[in-house]
Amino acid sequence: MALSAEAIVSLIGQHFALPGSSRLPVLLVAAAYRAAGARLGERAMPLLAHNAADVQTHAYGDLHVTLLNDEQIRTCYEMKMRRVTEHDLDHAMKKMATAPYLLDNYIFITTDAIDPHVQAYARRLYATTGVEFIVLDCISFLRHFLHLFYRLRVPFLDAYQELLLAEPESSVHHAVKEAFLAARLAAESSSRDEA
Repeated sequence: MALSAEAIVSLIGQHFALPGSSRLPVLLVAAAYRAAGARLGERAMPLLAHNAADVQTHAYGDLHVTLLNDEQIRTCYEMKMRRVTEHDLDHAMKKMATAPYLLDNYIFITTDAIDPHVQAYARRLYATTGVEFIVLDCISFLRHFLHLFYRLRVPFLDAYQELLLAEPESSVHHAVKEAFLAARLAAESSSRDEA
């Protein structure tokens, strides 16, 4: 029996609590697009190296999303394992100023609390930039995704695992990968036993 959406949220939440988990939110959002991209008409571009600066890679953020039939970046995600600040939003605008076209969305995903003043600042930027900025909580993003695309929860979890295992040791240590595999196996065994 497949894990419930809430069991997956719990599993991922435990995984994010491990030391050395800073790359995991990027993998989470990439896995969501891998699982649901065809239904959305969008795709996440291949991930760039975790240890390369945006200046070196000419990236606008951690994950770029395009339409399926287009190479133009439409949405940019930037993940933070800390609170997002107004400075982060200003820095994102500076990076976007070098883009040859206007993005639709610039989404910050954080694993920390969201400052209401920063959220309000993000909303105001649309009027001046034409780009919609938002700050989202990572686990809330995951919970909403899994309930919205309920039938894709297993493909999402498989995509997350595949992306996780494909990451080099410099991004995600072997122990973090092993911990996820063990926790997933335990959760799925427990789910089968309860069924």
